[in-house]
Amino acid sequence: MAPADEEVDGFVLISHGNDAIRDGRLIGDAGPGNLLSELRYLNDISEAVDSLDEVFWPINKKIHDNPERGFKEFIAHDALTGFMKSQRGWAVTPSAYGMDTAWVAVFDTGRRGPVVSFNAEMDCLPGIGHACGHNLIATASVLGAVATARVMELHRAPGKVVLFGTPAEEGGGGKIRLLNAGAYSDHKVDVSLISHPGITPNAALMRTTSYLQFKVEYFGREAHAAANPWLGINALDALIAGYNNVSVLRQQIMPEDRVQGYITDGGIAPNIIHAYAAGLFVVRSDTQKRLDELKEKVYDCFRAGALATGAKVTITEKWGYKNHMPNRTMAQSYTRYFNALDPPGEIAEDQDIDETRGKTQASTDQGDISHAMPSLSPAFRLQPGPKGQGPHNPEFAEAAGTRDAYVRTLRVAKGLAGVALDVLLTEGLLDEIKRDWESMIAVERNL
Repeated sequence: MAPADEEVDGFVLISHGNDAIRDGRLIGDAGPGNLLSELRYLNDISEAVDSLDEVFWPINKKIHDNPERGFKEFIAHDALTGFMKSQRGWAVTPSAYGMDTAWVAVFDTGRRGPVVSFNAEMDCLPGIGHACGHNLIATASVLGAVATARVMELHRAPGKVVLFGTPAEEGGGGKIRLLNAGAYSDHKVDVSLISHPGITPNAALMRTTSYLQFKVEYFGREAHAAANPWLGINALDALIAGYNNVSVLRQQIMPEDRVQGYITDGGIAPNIIHAYAAGLFVVRSDTQKRLDELKEKVYDCFRAGALATGAKVTITEKWGYKNHMPNRTMAQSYTRYFNALDPPGEIAEDQDIDETRGKTQASTDQGDISHAMPSLSPAFRLQPGPKGQGPHNPEFAEAAGTRDAYVRTLRVAKGLAGVALDVLLTEGLLDEIKRDWESMIAVERNL
């Protein structure tokens, strides 16, 4: 080494004016944005993922063809942990953090550096199987993580990769349980990566809504509906009045707001003034702050139903997800890798256009992860069936099991691995990612 050169964690930092070259990549004053254009590791990533294609295709199909509800993903758990145990250098913990089907796999170089994580979803929807494509989400995350580790070995990169098997996204909040149990903090995770299939255009900046589910119960007084109805207090009337109030409210809510629900208990016979009625409802909005405002308006609708009928009302919040805030710096990395790969179908280079395309009114527990650390959850397009149906439809479940969908997912795995390696190997990029995240958190809290 020349006198001005420096060796750090096995890498040679060669002096180059105000910049330096690490492992063939210019670092220093160039700034993170300029570093991402080289895509130095693209071929290595592609070779790593492609080498696993035929091995993992049967695993993907096994998960798809044996759909399992949240916290019961035993076939998926065993298939994925079995695969990870076969990969060199990975330490695998099945049934982790008090959940039978959660699991963790860690690839640790033993050299200090960033910690990148991937989340692998596994659960299905009731009655319609993998109509949200979680078999593909698992595939992209598992292959992305393994490819990242292989390229790290090839280039003697420092740092660590952590792959989480996250159960019960469909209503169980498995990632939130892992977060609260300390899974991410235990491994000192810096960034979190995942993806999601759909039928909308490919997008790096997928933004989801905040979500809250709550139960509304009305308590009245029974009476004979024909003989002496005046002695009763009709809980069902109260619920219907509240439901109709919500319908009226919809005219004045914001375009991004959603209120949905159904009656779970409407009484037991038509000739009874109903003493009890109940419904399950959800509210969604772009931000947590707006969600809090919206829910109070909706709660007032149901309180008015009680006031109008004389019934008592109880509102019980069940569970919810925070809005997903995609990290724009990581999205820039993903877009460059994704657009350099086949099959065709590019992500808009203009991030404002990309974010518009990636915005969805759906919700996910990855949103809670994005409030705890920088997160990226790109959307990727599948070829829809003849009726053009998207997620949460049987037609989409069929599409998610095709070879074409799997091949598209391999491209996503490569893009995610590209982001991970940029974080691990680009000097200053993680700092930029964290600044971006801190700025988004500040904006979110002050909206």
